[in-house]
Amino acid sequence: MSSDATAGPAGSAAAAEPGPGAGSGRHFEPDLRAMTRITLRPIASPMPLGFFAVAIASVMTGCLQLGVLGPMDRRAVALCVLPAFALQLLVSVLAFGARDVIAATLMGTFAGSWLAYALVMGSAAHGGPRVLGVFNLAFLCFGALMAAVTRPKRALWLVLVVSLPRWTATGLGGLTGTPWLTQTAGALGILVALVATYAAFALMLEDMRSEEVLPIGRSGPAHHALHGDLAVQLRNIERQAGVRRTL
Repeated sequence: MSSDATAGPAGSAAAAEPGPGAGSGRHFEPDLRAMTRITLRPIASPMPLGFFAVAIASVMTGCLQLGVLGPMDRRAVALCVLPAFALQLLVSVLAFGARDVIAATLMGTFAGSWLAYALVMGSAAHGGPRVLGVFNLAFLCFGALMAAVTRPKRALWLVLVVSLPRWTATGLGGLTGTPWLTQTAGALGILVALVATYAAFALMLEDMRSEEVLPIGRSGPAHHALHGDLAVQLRNIERQAGVRRTL
């Protein structure tokens, strides 16, 4: 859900009353709280799309690392992975509009990682594997920080937890050129795809039936957001980004 503030006629009387400084020629704004309305716009959850994009791209890159696809197929794999950038960028934008900064940040960063991979592998840039190795190790640090705050959102957390060892193996394999590390990263990529597919399918069923069908394991604020009443959804909304004056 996204929010925007609209002003109604409720505060017209307050606007007509002179402020405490009217006699001195100074202008004072009336109290706008009575005339402020916050409008919420429901949207469909973009998370299944984001997880499915992760799953498909992970299968393609995992098959390349496992040797199922040969070195000559790198450019084709890069072209297949490139749409994941656009899809996850779309998911990130929608998640920001739905006031979910964790999902939006994660999906937006995933989108950037797929774009970097597609550009480096597709262009056969010199030193590409080593550069991507450093990139994956940097991504590992980001993922560890995100995993520390996403545990209530168990679907995101599980995908992150499975991705962490993959980024480690991919980074070290790219830097050292050790074949077994690259193959391990490929196998972990298939595991990431399986976990992301399960999360996407579970979220789709949940959204279609308006209840949890397959266990996802939400807890804390994530659980209350799904099972709480409207008052829970609107708690502290006046302090959220898009309503408050600064980010």
